[in-house]
Amino acid sequence: MSLQSLALIENWPVPTAAAAVVRADGTLAGAHGPTGQRFPLASVTKPLAAYAVLVAYEEGAIDLDEPAGPEGATVRHLLAHTSGLAFDEQRVMAAPGARRIYSNTGFEALGDHVAKATDIPFADYLHQAVLEPLGMTSTTLEGSPAKDGVSTVDDLVRFAAEVQAPRLLDARTVLDAMTVTYPGLTGILPGYGHQRPNDWGLGFEIRDGKSPHWTGASSSPRTFGHFGQSGTFLWIDPDARAACVALTDRPFGAWAVEAWPPFTDAVLAELRAGA
Repeated sequence: MSLQSLALIENWPVPTAAAAVVRADGTLAGAHGPTGQRFPLASVTKPLAAYAVLVAYEEGAIDLDEPAGPEGATVRHLLAHTSGLAFDEQRVMAAPGARRIYSNTGFEALGDHVAKATDIPFADYLHQAVLEPLGMTSTTLEGSPAKDGVSTVDDLVRFAAEVQAPRLLDARTVLDAMTVTYPGLTGILPGYGHQRPNDWGLGFEIRDGKSPHWTGASSSPRTFGHFGQSGTFLWIDPDARAACVALTDRPFGAWAVEAWPPFTDAVLAELRAGA
């Protein structure tokens, strides 16, 4: 039976929306809307890029603790938004590991680092390492690895299934990616203000006890994922043994702050009821 709660996207004040839920065993719990339509992902690009970086690590092309980005920073710092780089400019604002500064520039440095190490343009590497093996045929990276991905709900369901039951990476690497890296650091979660702590893993934001937050009040603290300024999100809740993808064509704003948490709570309630 398809999840009835997914139909709540019909009430969102957006021109177009699509959503789906995939269980940890890879089965589709439900989908609603045009799941084959391509949408700009904005920062939901980052988990895809991070996964490619982790493939490069497992292949031996790079090491997580080798220098990358600003002086003193490493690949791990860049993945965890602790390199000290500013949000959207080549400016160092803090020593590596001192603060959680959400940084598009950091992810662009990651893309450059992997491209140099592998001698493959990062968009091509992402395609070869992640998109092609998962059958994500409608997904492309059309610029920055921080924010210029374009994809469909159908493709992101494949990615969310992979993260829950990894085939491209060792499960221990994915566990590291969903575990807090450099615990206790404060920082600003874009759109939601200062968080103490502002916890992240390797390319994935971790919910923990953050408030306010874009996931639900009933989302487990272990929930991890990402949202994008194009009105998109992907969360994975290990306790619920499920992941949810939602893509829209309206920029993130007050509407999303209001609509997303009750939507997630409804999805989780239906999953707990045995849907």
